[in-house]
Amino acid sequence: MLKAIHHAAIICSDYELSKHFYSQVLGLRIISEQYRAERDSYKLDLALPDGSQIELFSFPSPPARPSFPEACGLRHLAFAVDSVEEVADYLQKKGVAVEPIRTDAVTGKRFTFFQDPDGLPLELYQI
Repeated sequence: MLKAIHHAAIICSDYELSKHFYSQVLGLRIISEQYRAERDSYKLDLALPDGSQIELFSFPSPPARPSFPEACGLRHLAFAVDSVEEVADYLQKKGVAVEPIRTDAVTGKRFTFFQDPDGLPLELYQI
């Protein structure tokens, strides 16, 4: 049966900008990077400390995906952090807009949202 999430795949509109965001701003480790000439596409594999991964893809002229108001499909990608305040402060210092920190009424956990360069909603969730 299912054991864990291995990876999430993201298609970006500006490969170099998103590569910088995920590897330099968010600090994900680059596992591998390939240019696939037959698809005119890059594939970048990034690792989080727990072993889960993000696959970042570029494709020529990908269609926009509606996010707002919330569309059907994946709502957001959440990252577990020890301190929402510390990571939110770090992101803001890097020029990333972060929503006000909230507390989940059910779990009592603190969380906030921010966006990647394409507007993909990302969450910081305190563990």
